[in-house]
Amino acid sequence: MQRFLKALDEKVGWLLNAVAFVTSLLVVGLMLFLILARYVFGWSLVGTLELVMLAGMWLYMTGALIASRRREHLVVDFLELQLRDARVKALHKTLVAVIVAIISACFVYWALRMLAWGVQRPQHTPELSIPLWVSQAAIMFASVGCFCYALRDVRQGIAELRGARSGYALAGEES
Repeated sequence: MQRFLKALDEKVGWLLNAVAFVTSLLVVGLMLFLILARYVFGWSLVGTLELVMLAGMWLYMTGALIASRRREHLVVDFLELQLRDARVKALHKTLVAVIVAIISACFVYWALRMLAWGVQRPQHTPELSIPLWVSQAAIMFASVGCFCYALRDVRQGIAELRGARSGYALAGEES
């Protein structure tokens, strides 16, 4: 099971990096095209900014998911750095992961409601008529992914807590 999860994580990581790369190219390329068209050639291209914003939304949400996957999202680690006992560190890590999982579950619920509302009452961008649920789907994608990574962190925290407890018990038995 562990090998399967590791292989799945590597494939998901590759996919996330590919999406981030493509959306980065789209944002930069379309913005450059928009600037050149407007200020060099004097063209007024309607809808290009809508495409930039759509690609930007997917880029931003994919970046959040990549940070969550790598455990590089915003962290206040002052307390964590002060802890010395392995068991207390593992308990702290598990507690933080549980809190993040609860908050992520709330985001999944809110994103689902927003996406359902966007499908139920469809709205479109003014120029290209792109349905707004396309950008809302990026939020849903990121919230589900972050929730999955939070569950991964809870599982790993519990495993570390069990390992620290058994190590603590073994050390206590040797005394």
